[in-house]
Amino acid sequence: MNISFTFKNFDPSDHLKDYAARRFEKIAKYMDDKAETMELQANLAVEKHRHMAEVILSGDYLHVSAYEESGDMYATIDLVLDKLEAQVRKMREKTKSRRKGGKEQRSVRMDVISFQESDAGRERTIVESDHFKPKPMDIDEAAMQLDTLDYEFLVFRNAETERINVIYHRKDGDFGLIDPGM
Repeated sequence: MNISFTFKNFDPSDHLKDYAARRFEKIAKYMDDKAETMELQANLAVEKHRHMAEVILSGDYLHVSAYEESGDMYATIDLVLDKLEAQVRKMREKTKSRRKGGKEQRSVRMDVISFQESDAGRERTIVESDHFKPKPMDIDEAAMQLDTLDYEFLVFRNAETERINVIYHRKDGDFGLIDPGM
């Protein structure tokens, strides 16, 4: 990542430059393999007792900026870095969720099957078929919803593992969980 600084109304010390460069290098961990193409422009300024920092991070498909001010330049750098990290983390999570979008769009097919006795033995017949998209939720929320809706079982997408799970009422009054990915 290329980092460039602009200083206004003060002469920076080497320690301040090194400190800022080390701190801003932390952003590279969120960029994976794109860190080499990223440009970070840090504009640091002092007006009376206000120490201001404006940071612009740009690269392929990314343009993020943050502004912060305080009474100390080191604190200002830390504050603006926190804002920048939060924005980059949010964008990274958004792209991850877009990639997972295919998984969340899958639907589950549920068939109601009837067994009938015949001369050839037991025959099964599909009486009814339904498709639905399970909602992502954690296990506690699924148990609460199963209890509230008074169903025998509930199919849901586990928010932690992103897999389809089934929670059901056991005969002893407890809940059972089926997680096919375990």
